[in-house]
Amino acid sequence: MRALGPGSVSSFLKIILDVVFAALWISLGAVGLAVLAALLFSFNPDLFPAVMSADVAQVATRGPLFAGMLLVFGLSIGGVLVIVRSLRRIFVTLTAGDPFHPHNVNRLRLIGLMLAALELGRYAVWGLSPMMPWVKRVEPNINLTAWFSVLVVFVLAEVFREGARLRREAELTI
Repeated sequence: MRALGPGSVSSFLKIILDVVFAALWISLGAVGLAVLAALLFSFNPDLFPAVMSADVAQVATRGPLFAGMLLVFGLSIGGVLVIVRSLRRIFVTLTAGDPFHPHNVNRLRLIGLMLAALELGRYAVWGLSPMMPWVKRVEPNINLTAWFSVLVVFVLAEVFREGARLRREAELTI
């Protein structure tokens, strides 16, 4: 089976990325609605009389914090969405048989930056976890696989940059 072009592995992976992209947008919308509901409930608990209980005051006071946690989760989904969007665009060029498209360099760099940002965001959540007494304290660890992936993506971006340069030179000599 071919790796590039129509009907290849790259076109199959592009379809999978399209499905994941749609699922991420749906998830982001659901998280947005949950943030809105948490904020509405915290500012006006009478909006949801069906869920009233003895713990309404406690839930209402934690609403903004819960909304903040959901917002952080939504930002993580947004970061993954940016990565998947860039991958989809890279796979469009692979399916077209043009792997060294000049825009793929910037797309790979963006993927590397987003992977690094997601990992740094994970450290920030660990740093803020003492403010959330109901969350079990987990000691941070450095995920070498994540940082290795960031470095690999940046190296691949440079390889694609060099490939795009060689392609330009070949087009000029013809």
